[in-house]
Amino acid sequence: MDAEFVAERAVSPVTGVVRWVVVDARSFDLQAEAVAFLASLRARGCSPNTERAYAGRVALYLSYCRMRRLDWRTPGFLDLAGLQRWLVEMPVPPRAGQVRPGPVRYRSRGTANVIMTVVGEFLRFGAAHGWVPTTTTALLSQPKLLRFTPPGFDSGESGQQHQVEAAAFRFKVTEPGYEDLSDEQIRRMIAAAPSARNRFLIALLACTGMRIGEALGLRRGDMHLLASSRVVGCGVEGPHVHVRRRMDNPNRALAKSRHHRFAPVTADLVALYTDYQYERDHIAEAAESEMVFVNLFRAPLGRAMSYPNAKEMFDRLARTVGYACRPHMLRHSAATRWLRDGVDRDVVQRLLGHVSPLSMERYRHVDHAEARAAVERVGSLTERP
Repeated sequence: MDAEFVAERAVSPVTGVVRWVVVDARSFDLQAEAVAFLASLRARGCSPNTERAYAGRVALYLSYCRMRRLDWRTPGFLDLAGLQRWLVEMPVPPRAGQVRPGPVRYRSRGTANVIMTVVGEFLRFGAAHGWVPTTTTALLSQPKLLRFTPPGFDSGESGQQHQVEAAAFRFKVTEPGYEDLSDEQIRRMIAAAPSARNRFLIALLACTGMRIGEALGLRRGDMHLLASSRVVGCGVEGPHVHVRRRMDNPNRALAKSRHHRFAPVTADLVALYTDYQYERDHIAEAAESEMVFVNLFRAPLGRAMSYPNAKEMFDRLARTVGYACRPHMLRHSAATRWLRDGVDRDVVQRLLGHVSPLSMERYRHVDHAEARAAVERVGSLTERP
């Protein structure tokens, strides 16, 4: 399907602020309601990455409606159900600029659920502004009884079931689980990395549990690696790194959390940073950048390391060591290791920068060794007399 509406990146010529818009591919006019919806995301403080993703999903919905000759404001139940099926049955178009056609790809049910969620938010936003009738938004949810309450949910004195509004257009999907890396695998990754910069990046993610965007957004002034940082006005004792949300990073790296935090680091990590600085000092162009992670081995030298650069680095590393090693796996590994070692959940939550304690549930899973150890503890009960 040729896109009828497309998401486009727009840069203000006056302020340089980046925003995302939805454009009619036929007339090149802005789709006013979609642009207003995306502006509301910025007003709420959502990241440009969120805005970009939402723009693409809204454009996909509008394209589907035009292709099916539907008014996007008043889709019926069967129209929305048809969109849900179409998302998983229609092949994903090749990426822009792709030279050779790759294998045919289809969206997963989980991806379809994410898109339907954004469509629902867009239609509810339209209803709040009088563009979409309430009869449309009424189709988006349906009553459901909670059989199992989530952690922290108060079911009341009688423990009665509670009724909630559940999404009407949502596939049932199996939880994918979360992948982590063993300490030995992380050591192999560090040993296999061909440069001091890459070794430091891997160790930083594994030691602090940072997101890749947080690491790529670090500046030299965030690195407080002396025993005391009082000379620069910081009262935090011991070596540590400050994680700050900035909207003006030259590589558009962004810390997801809006709350500033610091992450303590080890002496070994400080030593790896020293090695990296020695490597970096040999590149004259790198001296001008305040960013911690910069290009050292290909043009443009000294430019802040970007998301695609980091992904390519980890992809090469995975081929070298023979197993998947993505940046977020290091974050998950750090959280899992802390919890298994008995670190208080509140401390882990603060180290990771999570606002809600419910976000911690994804990190605490039982591995094979823990399950076997639990069974063997009571194994004596089944021994033969």
